[in-house]
Amino acid sequence: MKYDAILIDAGTGNLHSVRNALEHLGYAIRVTADPADLREPGRVLLPGVGAFAAFMDGLRARGLDAAVREVIERGDPLLGICVGMQALFEVGEELGETPGLGLLAGRVKRFPDLPGLKIPHTGWNQLWFAQPSPLFTGLQSGDYAYFNHSFYCSAQAEDTLAQTDYGINYASAVKRDNLWGVQFHPEKSQRVGQTILENFFKL
Repeated sequence: MKYDAILIDAGTGNLHSVRNALEHLGYAIRVTADPADLREPGRVLLPGVGAFAAFMDGLRARGLDAAVREVIERGDPLLGICVGMQALFEVGEELGETPGLGLLAGRVKRFPDLPGLKIPHTGWNQLWFAQPSPLFTGLQSGDYAYFNHSFYCSAQAEDTLAQTDYGINYASAVKRDNLWGVQFHPEKSQRVGQTILENFFKL
């Protein structure tokens, strides 16, 4: 069977909901925890939930960290989702410092304690586009997506596609070359999320 994309299983990801969303859109998806499956050219999605350190431990234990780097070096499109986006950065600060994949410059930091703001950041919030992108075709700056996270990525301006305001402005979508990431959950973001997933398959 020919698959439209591979969904990486690091042992802690929200694979079921992401896979269901993609299959609902008509795409054939292969879920794998085997780095050998990533040697074939094709689109790759890296979803994740939970703690940064546990997610990175799952990638490294399976040899998937090196396989992800090979995907990027080969030039295939890769989309990180939630903690899967955070893993693309250099360091995560949850429960001490944990090295990330180092594919994007920046750190993953906890939201500051600010009056009136609950942590985790859970629910609908707006995407303010920082630069044009084919990932946002059919959408408008200010559209809403669904979030659920306590840590955010301090990305470089040149890598930031969209920002979201939750006490601070932080990168909620990023890109460098064939590497993409979204902090929100497209599989839970209704029309906006479906549009972004479809746009990823058109890149």
